[in-house]
Amino acid sequence: MIYWQLFITFFRIGFFTIGGGYVMIPLIEKEVVEKRKWIDNQTFIDMLALAQSVPGIMAVNTAIFVGYRSRGVLGSICCLLGCVLPSFIVILAIAISFTHIKDNQHVEHIFQGIRPAVVALMVYSVWGMIKKIPQKWVNYVIIIAVTMILYFFPISPIWLILIAAFLGLLIGVKQEKH
Repeated sequence: MIYWQLFITFFRIGFFTIGGGYVMIPLIEKEVVEKRKWIDNQTFIDMLALAQSVPGIMAVNTAIFVGYRSRGVLGSICCLLGCVLPSFIVILAIAISFTHIKDNQHVEHIFQGIRPAVVALMVYSVWGMIKKIPQKWVNYVIIIAVTMILYFFPISPIWLILIAAFLGLLIGVKQEKH
C-alpha cells in the first residue's frame, strides 16, 4: 500500500538522521527521486525552494509536499507523521532519561563525533543542490551574493529569499519578451 510506503520511507529517514532538515535532504532525494521515482528531480528542487521559503521545518515541509504530490492530503499526512514521529520518540526517550545521561562522558564523546559528520552531511546536501540548479550565470551570482550578504550583514534570510524571488521573476519576464 502506497500510504504505508510513504509513512515508512519518511519514518526511516527521520529516525536515522541526526542534524535536522538539511541533513535529511540527500536521503529524501535518494528515496523519493532516485529510488522510488515518486517525483522528478526538477520538482524536488522546486519543492525544496518552496519548503525553505514557507514557515516551518524544512524537512517536514518537504515531506508534506512530497506526500501531497504523490497521493494528495492523505499522502501528506502519512509523510508528515513518518517524518515527525521518530523525533518525538527520541526526544521523549531523552527527556525521560536526561538526568541519567547528561553528565555521562561517553554520551559527550558520541556527540563530539556526531557534530562534524552532521556538518559534512549539510555541506554534501548544499553541494548537491548547487550542482542541480540550471547552469546559468545569474544563478551563481545569486548564490554568491546571498552567501556574502548573509555572512557580512545581519539581514533576515526571508528578505533575501523574497528579493531573489523578485529577481527571478524579473529575469524570467525579460527572457520571455526576447
